[in-house]
Amino acid sequence: MSKRESLEEVSVDETVRQQEIIKQLSLIFKGKGLKYFIQTFGCQMNAHDSEKLEGMLKQIGYEKADKEKEADFIIYNTCCVRENAEQKVYGKLGYLKTLKEKNKNLIIAICGCMMQQESVLKTIKTKYNHVDIIFGTFNLYKMPELFQTYLETREMIIDIWKEHKDIVEDLPSIRKYKFKASVNIMYGCNNFCTYCIVPYVRGRERSREVDDILNEIKDLVNDGVKEVMLLGQNVNSYGKTLKDKTTFSELLRKVNEIEGLKRIRFMTSHPKDLSDELIKTIKECDKVCKSLHLPFQAGSTKILEKMNRKYSKEQYLELATKIQKEIPDITLTTDIIVGFPGETEQDFEDTLDIVRKIRFNGAFTFLYSKRTGTPAATMEEQVDEKIATKRFNKLQEVLIPIITEKNKAMLGKKVEILVEGRSKNHKEFLTGRTEGGHLVHFKGDSSLVGEFVNVEIIEPKTFYLIGKIC
Repeated sequence: MSKRESLEEVSVDETVRQQEIIKQLSLIFKGKGLKYFIQTFGCQMNAHDSEKLEGMLKQIGYEKADKEKEADFIIYNTCCVRENAEQKVYGKLGYLKTLKEKNKNLIIAICGCMMQQESVLKTIKTKYNHVDIIFGTFNLYKMPELFQTYLETREMIIDIWKEHKDIVEDLPSIRKYKFKASVNIMYGCNNFCTYCIVPYVRGRERSREVDDILNEIKDLVNDGVKEVMLLGQNVNSYGKTLKDKTTFSELLRKVNEIEGLKRIRFMTSHPKDLSDELIKTIKECDKVCKSLHLPFQAGSTKILEKMNRKYSKEQYLELATKIQKEIPDITLTTDIIVGFPGETEQDFEDTLDIVRKIRFNGAFTFLYSKRTGTPAATMEEQVDEKIATKRFNKLQEVLIPIITEKNKAMLGKKVEILVEGRSKNHKEFLTGRTEGGHLVHFKGDSSLVGEFVNVEIIEPKTFYLIGKIC
């Protein structure tokens, strides 16, 4: 028996075991009118993990609550990429202590990336001992078992793994949208950017088997899904841990063949691994959205070296220019960090230079946040916060007019959008996204939610578009 076959056998057995525990728990809780509340902090992978947690709790017999104070079981699925996310979690846990004093039967669980850090675990054990269940990123599927153990002991249950063991398939999941879904194609990261905690809390790269991914997407399509988002910390390195070494481009082409699927998105792409083969695949596959998120993080080659990004300013510019030339209608977005240790005014000007030359459709911009446990946290020449903030504001001054101009160019265009629901701020409007990822608001009936609609853009805004059905 090969190592891969052995792992698959363990994973199948583990799925069956957890499903049996769910069945046992459902005999206790189903029909009792109990409610759960899950709050997700962080990225789309965390959001997808929360869908699995929801699926398990639903099968156990809990119904969804709108607020913490209505819930009998509360889970916070945490992120540790930025410090302010951690502080939000601690603030929330303080609030839950008051809730638990009022409801002694309230069960509180906390999981996700934060839990993989020893300093965080110590803080929770000492300052927030009203938390009942603690688990990390590698053993999400064990939630039913941990819940059962807590019910038996009524003591704090802590189950944190230092590394990933199995990829467990076929977990129940409650999707936020009936018509679109996220699909993990891989877990973990091997890049070790010096500012990033992800490889330490999500583990090393592990690709899912091609057939498992394709079967999951086919099942989703049969259940009404029209758009999938393929997720990985670096999708471009997909397949390197597989026996058959399938590339991400090859996987995309296989997904593109699935009958009934309308759109394929993916994130995130690392510039160092984005091949000519992938550019050609995006261009040729009709279902792959002409939209690419390609973080450059910093414009200075010196800073990129300190970040361990493994490409230079010139290499990024060459790659982004090639993509825009090969796929002229592509929507290109990025991530940018300002104030990384050692960043000078000239380094920052290199960042602005990339923004001006590539003219992104959108960007997630961040002030550098020191993360304990990363090499960058102990680097010398930490940039003064006032200087970093001044540069951050300057970046917005350069970036926003470009994004605004890009959106103005959409005026009068007729685009197809997938309708996602009612606008949060304007209830008379529906909202959806174009193939390129542009957010569009338009007046329409709720019956259109989940459908593809042709819309003419009548008013471009800075961060969204207003349209009318045509």
